[in-house]
Amino acid sequence: MHVPDGFIDAPVSAATGVVAAAAVAVSLRGARRELDERTAPLAGLVAAFIFAVQMLNFPVAAGTSGHLLGGALAAILVGPYTGVLCIAVVLLMQGILFADGGLTALGVNITVMGVVTAVVAYALFRALVKILPRGRRAITVASFVAALLSVPAAALAFTFLYWIGGTTDVSIGKVATAMVGVHILIGIGEAVITALTVGAVVAVRPDLVYGARDLRQKLKLRVNGELVDVPEAEPVPVAARSHRKLWITGLAASLVLAGFVSFYASANPDGLEKVAADKGIDAKAEEHASADSPLADYGVEGLEDARLSGGLAGVIGVGVTVVAGSAVFWSVRRRRGAEDVSPVSTSGV
Repeated sequence: MHVPDGFIDAPVSAATGVVAAAAVAVSLRGARRELDERTAPLAGLVAAFIFAVQMLNFPVAAGTSGHLLGGALAAILVGPYTGVLCIAVVLLMQGILFADGGLTALGVNITVMGVVTAVVAYALFRALVKILPRGRRAITVASFVAALLSVPAAALAFTFLYWIGGTTDVSIGKVATAMVGVHILIGIGEAVITALTVGAVVAVRPDLVYGARDLRQKLKLRVNGELVDVPEAEPVPVAARSHRKLWITGLAASLVLAGFVSFYASANPDGLEKVAADKGIDAKAEEHASADSPLADYGVEGLEDARLSGGLAGVIGVGVTVVAGSAVFWSVRRRRGAEDVSPVSTSGV
């Protein structure tokens, strides 16, 4: 659902850019509360994984494909504020290096694909885990439903922006029907990927799933006929519960997906591209400002072998995203550490 330049007019694009900038600023502050020694190293990996999986378009209908948006996955794994930042990093890398998603539409894309999906998905996820029986199955089910509904929510958000700032005269009712219809199907794929990923992490390191942190049931003992909470054990030092193995495994999986599996992705247009072509939304689409990038369209300029070109571009994308994301999240984490240290006050004599 990467919106290109020219779909939304300049005033609405600028206004949405302000909204996106404000959301990123709020998320930078909120992420300080979410990131700790465990999640800070993994947040950059989550961004890189989302970048990789977004290269894997899957068929959803005749002549149409879809790909992961990632907001739900990021929000559940590392927190809603950090999740918005993950998607923002991915979209920035895609727009600048790969000419995917317009640069003037960057605010639109961050708002639709990042803010809307993360907020809607995390709110639904938290509501569901509170009413479902505690356990891993509840987390998986909640992840599935939250991810599924976050995609048509993003489609509606785009439709609203197109209604107030679209550059072509197209019936908004037809746009809404087409967008929601195809993105419900795409949402099923999003839900499967999100549930499988969250379930896999919960199975090996449930302490690293932000959305499940407070779901562990406290042990109770019966004392004098009454049940009392068992005092919590001292937290295990981070060094003793290294996340290095999970980080390496996740990075390796991302590199394989982007560098090899992506070659077999569907070549059909995604949901937005298909609707835009069918309804005439793309009549005033503009050429991407980074169209001459050596990595434009997820290929390496000068390499004739399509498999090698696409695979190398994917590996470069994963590498750049994990470095950029890790730098952002470690910076946020260090800022939190600095704020946690209270300055020593001195009084005059």
